[in-house]
Order: sequence, then C-alpha cells, then structure tokens
Amino acid sequence: MENYVITVARGFGSGGRSIASGLAERLGIPWYENRILTLASQHSGVEEREFASVNEKLGGNFLMREIKKLPAVRKYMPMDKDFASDDSLFQYQCDIIRELVQEESCIIVGKCADYVLKDHPRKVSVYIEAPREVCVKHTMENLKVDAREAERLLVRTDQYRTDYYRYYTGGEDWRSPVHYDMILNSGLMGIEGCVDLIEYYVKKKFN
Repeated sequence: MENYVITVARGFGSGGRSIASGLAERLGIPWYENRILTLASQHSGVEEREFASVNEKLGGNFLMREIKKLPAVRKYMPMDKDFASDDSLFQYQCDIIRELVQEESCIIVGKCADYVLKDHPRKVSVYIEAPREVCVKHTMENLKVDAREAERLLVRTDQYRTDYYRYYTGGEDWRSPVHYDMILNSGLMGIEGCVDLIEYYVKKKFN
C-alpha cells in the first residue's frame, strides 16, 4: 500500500497518546511525538550558514536512523509554562514531519501536523477530546497529583497548545472541526473504541 499518515491532535488527559500508540500497534506502523521535538532540538541551534548542510542530513536514511534511536516515550507531559515561540525549531519539526511521511506510513501526534500536512493527499486527521472530569481523572492517575493540581495542569497545557497552534498556523483554532476528518470523545468511546473506529476509517479510505 502507498504510504499514508494519520495526525492526532488531543486535549490533555483525553488519552490521545494511548490511542495513537494502540493504533500504531494495530496497523503495524510507527508513531511519533516527542522524538520529533528531540531531533529538531538537536539541529535547531545551528547558525544560518549551516542550515543547508543540516537539511541535507535530515533526508531519507539519515533521518530514519536518527529518529529510530530515540525512545518513544509514553507518558504524560504537561506544559506547565507559557508559550514562547521558536520559529527555527518549528521549521525543523516541519522538515522532519514532511521527510517522515515520504519515507513511511506513520502516525504524528501533535506538532500542528494536521496543518503542516494539510495538502498531503493521503492523510487522516483526528482530534481526541474527553469531558473535563475524565481528563482530570486520567491526569490524577498518570501524574499522581490531586484534583486541584490536575485541573491546573489541564488548563495550562491546553492553553499552551492553543497559543502554539494559533501562532504557527496564523491564528487558526486547533479545536475547530474543519481541520479534522474525525472528532472522537474518548470518554464515551474508550481507548479501544477510538482505535477501532480510526482503524476502520483508515482501511476504508485507503483501500
């Protein structure tokens, strides 16, 4: 089958990362989230005159070797800070994402991937959300914090993601349904139910 890509945007605590990893296992394709940021960070600090040589290295086999070395961390990572832009870092992330989808079928979590790949002909974009009480419960369980701290982290992280998306997309709202093929409530459907539905849609669309 020709390469395809699934982008996953998610509210904090909604289980979007678990859905992405479960879907990746089901479909037999890799999923990427923090490895993209890590690899981009390793290259974004170079001086402008070195950009060309770094960009050449980011292609094909070099990129795949480098990103496969990095661990696919599966844990909650709240953004307990205000958003601060880093245009060069974001540009490297975009370069990495575009190279990845040329090399293989994969799942990209976050990173404005639905926007970065908006013109990709073989893309499925998904947004995962859940009721606030579900997100609070998941955050309490995964980060071992009380309800008050979980609520605070939810507000901070989702605000960070809102500001991040708006800045790099020129003012777009990441929660707008027009960006996505599917919007799923993991609180109602559960993790496995979301995986089942996305898998069915992907196979239906690309077969």
